[in-house]
Amino acid sequence: MLTFYSYKKCGTCRKAEQALGRLKIDYRFVEITERPPAAGTLRKLARQAGVEARRLFNTSGVQYRALGIKDRAAAMSEEEIFRLLATDGRLVKRPIVTDGTRTTVGFREAEFLDIWGTPRDPKR
Repeated sequence: MLTFYSYKKCGTCRKAEQALGRLKIDYRFVEITERPPAAGTLRKLARQAGVEARRLFNTSGVQYRALGIKDRAAAMSEEEIFRLLATDGRLVKRPIVTDGTRTTVGFREAEFLDIWGTPRDPKR
């Protein structure tokens, strides 16, 4: 079963959730603003998605701008980034969808449907 880290008020998250519904895929919903993933989980998700730690920031978010992260991120270590992201789910780019092996960050419909619309080989 997929884990769907999302924010109910996020339009992009709603689009991703609708796509999962059309694909008839079951998932466990995690309200990311109430229960942000731990730093270690974020590290694992970034690795599975093939993205750098900095790509997990919700750069259009109010908190990102208010904390001046754009100016600070270049000087931050990966560990510092993951720790900061784990403190506030509103800092995290969403949705994050994972099956424990594959992970997507954000919602680009074609990529999302390609990954989650393709059954996973249970031997992998």
